[in-house]
Amino acid sequence: MPDHARERVCFLMRARVPLIRGMEAFFGTRDENLRLLESGLSVSTRLTNDAFEIEGEPEAVARAEQILRDYVDLAENGHKFLPGDVNSFLRVLIADDSVTLRSLVESGRARNFGKKSLVPKTANQRSYLDSIERHPLVFGIGPAGTGKTYLAVAMAVSALLNKQVTRIILTRPAVEAGERLGFLPGTLQEKVDPYLRPLYDALFDMLDTEKVEKFLERNVIEVAPLAFMRGRSLNDSFIILDEAQNSTAEQMKMFLTRQGFNSKMVITGDLTQIDLPAGRRCGLSEAVEVLRGVEGVDFVQFDQRDVVRNPLVQRIVRAYEEYNEQTGIGRQLSLKLAETGQTEAPPAVAPASEAGGA
Repeated sequence: MPDHARERVCFLMRARVPLIRGMEAFFGTRDENLRLLESGLSVSTRLTNDAFEIEGEPEAVARAEQILRDYVDLAENGHKFLPGDVNSFLRVLIADDSVTLRSLVESGRARNFGKKSLVPKTANQRSYLDSIERHPLVFGIGPAGTGKTYLAVAMAVSALLNKQVTRIILTRPAVEAGERLGFLPGTLQEKVDPYLRPLYDALFDMLDTEKVEKFLERNVIEVAPLAFMRGRSLNDSFIILDEAQNSTAEQMKMFLTRQGFNSKMVITGDLTQIDLPAGRRCGLSEAVEVLRGVEGVDFVQFDQRDVVRNPLVQRIVRAYEEYNEQTGIGRQLSLKLAETGQTEAPPAVAPASEAGGA
């Protein structure tokens, strides 16, 4: 054996973690979690009759062993890992070696999200929640399915239940996604409700139906189109602007100046899905350029690795990103903005629609 090969073997380490009932949940569908652990930490694994063996460089083996032992301890103490949780946790743990599986699970338990106990499932989601806690104004920018809106609503519910704010304001631009819906029937509220439905969905997922209806009736929680924000000053509030890529530059400036005392504001959007009419400047892209570096403002950039919906969604987002890179159509504007300060959004591929409904 060559000297360099012999020297490398000497530095390899092996660890064994005893198997427990239910351990197969850690492995994932078709051992996808094991493959992620192996590729992420550069270790090899082997399953024996009574133990799980890990081999590799000492640091990597120690890290993998800690993850496995945390999983065993948590499972034995009654923690139930939902489908997909382990895969999401592993992505965080591989990206950030200062985090432990136990701390991820326990941090989720410590946060009061109404009837939900949520744990950040990617490194960027963790940064997002930390940023919302530390800054009065946070931008969450990235593709669909990364948890931008859902986590922001969860933080708003937590702030309300813990009496950090007295109300929640949820708003989005009333812009059709590439379709012309025409004149919608009903009252003004019935006309705008279809645009705001995703925000209602998140609320009902966090709180009991009766509590949501009671809060809505008393205006403790308000769900309204962006145009309704003009002229208001929002104190003691947690304010979320969703789908901000469909706000105009004028609307964005108007919205940003609504923030009052003891208020927190979160703005979410995907700069690759702009539905504004042709020629209208995107308020989100302008805000990224204008506000970067301003004290109290933070930006969290998500990408396809943060998609926490069906794994197929992650593959779809990745496929579109690769297609756009190859063809030069609709480049990843959000990443470009973050890196270079570019201000102009590319024109929509399909004819854009006009603002509708209200």
